[in-house]
Amino acid sequence: MVASLPLIYAVRHGVTDWNIEERLQGAQDIVLNDTGRRQARDNGKALKSLVGEEADNFDYVASPLLRTRETMELLREAMGLAPGNYRTDDRLIELSFGDWESHTLEELAALNPEKVRERARNKWDFQPPGNHAESYEILSWRIAAWLNDVEKPTVCACHGGVIRVLFHLIAGTARNDAAELPTPQDRIVKIQDKTIEWLPKPE
Repeated sequence: MVASLPLIYAVRHGVTDWNIEERLQGAQDIVLNDTGRRQARDNGKALKSLVGEEADNFDYVASPLLRTRETMELLREAMGLAPGNYRTDDRLIELSFGDWESHTLEELAALNPEKVRERARNKWDFQPPGNHAESYEILSWRIAAWLNDVEKPTVCACHGGVIRVLFHLIAGTARNDAAELPTPQDRIVKIQDKTIEWLPKPE
C-alpha cells in the first residue's frame, strides 16, 4: 500500500490494431488506430469537464511509447491545451513481455504450452523468456517509485499493466486478481488519497 496521494487521473492508451488482434505489445511502439484516437479524444473531453479551470495546475505525464504519447496529445487537444506540452517518464512503460512480444497467447500456446500454463497459474510473478522481460511484480517496483514522486495533481497516459499494478498498490487488490483486471480504454481511473476507482464511461 502507498501513502496518501494527490489527485491523479490515469488513462490507458486508446486501442491499437494489436489490441484487436490480442497481440502482446509490451514495450513495442504501436500506434493507435482510428477507434483508439476517438477514445483518446472522448477521454480528453471528459477530463476537461473534470478539471475545469484547474487544467493548468496539473502535471501531464505519459509513457514514452507512441501509443501513450499519441493518447496524451489527443487528450490535451480535446481539453483545449497545447498538445505537446507534457513530459514522459520511462517508469510508466508497459511491462516487457520479452520474446513473447508481437505474439498472441494462442500462438505461444502452440510453441510453448507449458510456459503459457505456468503464466496462467501465477500471472503476477510470471516472467516471460527473453532479455528485459518483466513480471507484474517487477513492474510494480517501477510504478511504486513513480507514485512516490507524484507531488501535484496529475494526468497520466499509461498502459493496462500499469493500471493493474496501481490497483494492487493503492487498493490492495490481491496480486493475481490485479493481474487479471480488465482495463478499458474508453474510461478514466481516478486516484486520490488512498483510493482508486474507474469513473463512468464518458457520454
